[in-house]
Amino acid sequence: MIPENKDILTVGDLTGQKRYKVGISGLDELLNGGLISNRAYLIRGGPGCGKTTLGLHFLTTGSSQGESCLFITLGESAEQIRTHGERIGFDLSNVTFLDLSPTSDFFTEVQTYDIFSPAEVEREPITRQIIEQVEQLQPKRIFLDAITQLRYLASDAFQYRKQVLSFIRFLINREATMLFTSESSAEAPDDDLQFISDGVINLVFSPQGRSIAITKFRGSGFQDGSHSLRLSDRGMQVYPRLQPGKHQREFVAEAIASGIPELDELMHGGLERGTVTIISGPSGAGKTTVGLQFMKEAAGRGERSVVYTFEEEAEILLQRSELINIPARKMVERGTLSVVKVEPLQYSPDEFAQMVRQEAEVKNTKIVMIDSIAGYRLSLRGDDLVAHIHAVCKYLANMGVTVLLINEVVSFTGEFRATDVGITYLADNFVFLRYWERQINSVTEVRKAIGVLKKRLSDFEKTLRELEITRYGIKVGKPMPGLKGILSATPHFTESDD
Repeated sequence: MIPENKDILTVGDLTGQKRYKVGISGLDELLNGGLISNRAYLIRGGPGCGKTTLGLHFLTTGSSQGESCLFITLGESAEQIRTHGERIGFDLSNVTFLDLSPTSDFFTEVQTYDIFSPAEVEREPITRQIIEQVEQLQPKRIFLDAITQLRYLASDAFQYRKQVLSFIRFLINREATMLFTSESSAEAPDDDLQFISDGVINLVFSPQGRSIAITKFRGSGFQDGSHSLRLSDRGMQVYPRLQPGKHQREFVAEAIASGIPELDELMHGGLERGTVTIISGPSGAGKTTVGLQFMKEAAGRGERSVVYTFEEEAEILLQRSELINIPARKMVERGTLSVVKVEPLQYSPDEFAQMVRQEAEVKNTKIVMIDSIAGYRLSLRGDDLVAHIHAVCKYLANMGVTVLLINEVVSFTGEFRATDVGITYLADNFVFLRYWERQINSVTEVRKAIGVLKKRLSDFEKTLRELEITRYGIKVGKPMPGLKGILSATPHFTESDD
């Protein structure tokens, strides 16, 4: 299930320590429940990656539970941090700030040191202020931004490492859990800090989007790999990469009917729960309409369905459905249908997977339709279509949800092709639609046919049936054994069968 937002929980590992939630549900999920208390964790990332925002989540989550929390800033002023934090909704009224950033007086009052180096002169008052504040407040959570500023108060790398280790031990001995950031570069890397810390969280901002990855977490397992991240006016959201094997729900693999007897006969009862069905065919053949027919029948049973449309506008889909006797708008009003328009580049694949999880786990959705596979590939940020759609489909199947994948083949005519992308292995069922020609009294008509190419859990008819979409709904005819050239360029009836 999607993790609940509890702030502290006791872990069952060998440490016997508590975990403190960061306050970002997706990140806490990656951390298997949160950060282990009384330890120090490094937050890495370039400018604008969200390091300070993550720290504000960590502190305000603690302060909301009555914990004493301390923000130590060595760069940006406390006033600026408060202003920016409150602007995106953080309540910092119960967070204590220790502002060690340079003031304007440092520039106007030129200071020179004739005997001692600047590092030796300034290290002592900064250290004293930190000790006094920690001793007075006894904070449970500390965020320091950025610890690499202390590098300039050390005479060499060895002294800097000893200072950081001593500083962390000082805080841990006072039962504080600490997050600290680094400002690394090629000239001044932070490899030493990665070795010292108990955990490392990496934030990345690239042309492909924002991401987060955990590369170290002492004393605990965690979800590795790169996961999507978004910064918004609500702070930071993390979307863990979907791992289907971790999700399972018991269900009965019963057949669900379409409500059209002839179509159900073609499929020997309908589509089974927890299966993936590809509905393939050229543009305008009726792929989406066939999928909506199963949703209409599900609504009659009081079950919820959702359509993710990547190409067609939601309002147009609703209007078109009503013209063919599918009351989609009423279904939406009753909560048995949701139509979600996914705009180009609006979501990463991980964000989309999180939306799907909400439908399956929170709203108990029974049918999910992705319309279409090509639109999915073009609209979502990311380049590995097969891996992401595989994860979503397998997850839904494990949860007992019936998945409909709409696949549009490029050409109206030509040699039969199942799909234009390599995902047919995902399908438990493969339903295809084709145009075919029929000549009546020297007049050639273009008609539609529907057939089944594959069905894992039951048998199916091996012939095609004529398909019509009328204002009264879908009409499916009897089997057409006389239809020739089904897999060729132009399916047609022979004269003898006509």
